[in-house]
Amino acid sequence: MKSAVLSLAAALAAGTALMGPLASPPARADEALPQPYPPAAPIPEPQDTAYPGTIRLQVDATDTERRIFWVKETVPVKGAGPLTLLYPKWLPGNHSPTGAIDKLAGLIIHAKGGAADGQRVEWQRDPVEVYGFHVDVPKGATALELEFQFVSPTADNQGRVVMTPDMTNVQWNAVALYPAGYFTRRIPVEASVKLPDGWGFGTALDVAKEAGKDGVTTFKPVPFETLVDSPMFAGRYFRRLDLDPGGRSPMHLNIVADRPDLLEATPDQIALHRNLVVQADKLFGARHYDHYEMLLALSDKLGHIGLEHHRSSENGTTPTYFTDWNKSAGHELLSHEYTHSWNGKYRRPADLWTPNFNVPMRDSGLWVYEGQTQFWGWVLAARSGLTTRQQALDGLASVAATLDTRVGRAWRDLDDTTNGPVVAMRRPAPWISWQRAEDYYTEGQLVWLDADSLIRERSGGKRSLDDFAKAFFGMQDGSYVPATYTFDDVVKTLNQVEPYDWATFLRQRLDTHQSAPLDGLARGGYKLVYTDQPLSEASRANEAPGSLNLTYSLGFALDKAGALTSVQWNGPAFKAGLTVGTTVVAVNGVAYDADRMKAAVTGAKGDGPAVELIVKNGDRYRTLGIDYHDGLRYPHLERVEGTPARLDDLLSPRS
Repeated sequence: MKSAVLSLAAALAAGTALMGPLASPPARADEALPQPYPPAAPIPEPQDTAYPGTIRLQVDATDTERRIFWVKETVPVKGAGPLTLLYPKWLPGNHSPTGAIDKLAGLIIHAKGGAADGQRVEWQRDPVEVYGFHVDVPKGATALELEFQFVSPTADNQGRVVMTPDMTNVQWNAVALYPAGYFTRRIPVEASVKLPDGWGFGTALDVAKEAGKDGVTTFKPVPFETLVDSPMFAGRYFRRLDLDPGGRSPMHLNIVADRPDLLEATPDQIALHRNLVVQADKLFGARHYDHYEMLLALSDKLGHIGLEHHRSSENGTTPTYFTDWNKSAGHELLSHEYTHSWNGKYRRPADLWTPNFNVPMRDSGLWVYEGQTQFWGWVLAARSGLTTRQQALDGLASVAATLDTRVGRAWRDLDDTTNGPVVAMRRPAPWISWQRAEDYYTEGQLVWLDADSLIRERSGGKRSLDDFAKAFFGMQDGSYVPATYTFDDVVKTLNQVEPYDWATFLRQRLDTHQSAPLDGLARGGYKLVYTDQPLSEASRANEAPGSLNLTYSLGFALDKAGALTSVQWNGPAFKAGLTVGTTVVAVNGVAYDADRMKAAVTGAKGDGPAVELIVKNGDRYRTLGIDYHDGLRYPHLERVEGTPARLDDLLSPRS
């Protein structure tokens, strides 16, 4: 047998020598080898020229039970011949090709005008760019009339729910096609929407005609780029709050809710949201909008969202945001998305801005776009009072602990995580601590905390990252034309604030595999510690109800049913063979509950017995022990006495 194996190995080696390591089998002389098929005709590249005419877009959003948007769209054309219509693919704020093309249905096109009036025009989907629809405009036609539906999700497993019987989120990119070959800022659109009777709405679009007997509201024409950037929240239970009474530009909080009682914000709560506007003005020193409409959905039926726009933001959070303020989540969400009006929408990475919504975005600048927004969103929430100082510190402790144990940095640097939205398409990860996800958000926050504390230290407290924010984002007051930037522009402005080798400082944190950037904590007067006491209930408001986070002890987190939602790579649970999706059935021989699990971890501390679990994965059960004896561990920030309290100053409101 051994000699036969050796003979086979020798034959294979001989064949490799003759054919090369990856050679194809030899073809007969009369055999034709396959060749590439000719590529599809290219879709016209966008040009910075004006589109000849104004598109009319009519959306009927009244079919709330079936959750269908019915769309009619009239696209002017300048003559006969080929035309490509595009469905938006690369969506700003999503940083990835996530346009819901699968939910566009029923597309039928007719010609309008001349001898072709009423003639059906067949379309053909591009075989490569499936978001493109090729048509041949007939002779004499002056426009194309499109009819189609956006069949929005009826259940969570189909995508984010955007319509319920009591509210809807109209995202114009989901209900519109646009002509290829033009910058979207050069394509004018007049949009209208029909809502159920009695519904209120909020949007950054300006109304041209209020709803009459037909229930249709028509908006003033805007470029297609602006239309997509101006979504709508509408609902049966709606309230609009003025966040800047008497201010220099209108600013509103537009709220929709599942029930009318959920709209009851107290005067103190309203004052906190007004403080956010005040503190943002003091930070940036300029506004880049003519009016701003903050959209907020309080619902467990409409899908949650946090998405930035230049003159508005889409925010979805727990129904009890106001009515159970101290236990509800979402307070930092509003400050984060509002900050994006300056960082991400006005100032935008040069390689992320695109001329239309089907040119691929490049995400290399997200450590500024999202990372510094995460930083300022956290700071402004504390300065305005939307979160308490302790909640801000607790949130930072959680961020620092997560990244301090992010073992995936051994192979993947922070800069590469900016490719995450495209690489992973925001799908759940089985081993997030090893694979890494979009860490440019939270690790970016730590990088900018590091920069702030360093500026404070070097300038003797005279300057801080506030000065960078005013110089970099506060330019050209009143303008809301995007101003792009590069890495060198960021470095240049940092040097104007405080001379230093900022290029090296940033590249060391972006490109290397060093430990998490926690120097900002030390310079800020704090250190990361672990105790057996969890964070306060208010600080854990963003966690799912009934969940249990044992990441820093057993190395996993569980939902209220005992199913593992994360497992730390190479942690105690990992070494015991546990994975996401496994359910803990029993702890030390007794049915699982969170308190029993915590008691078992405490009982194992020191020389106590290993935690014994009965777990279920699919139809398999097994019993295992986790050999861990350090007790419960939860992250906290501890003040270092005798050091400057720079972090406290950072979080203090500006007068």
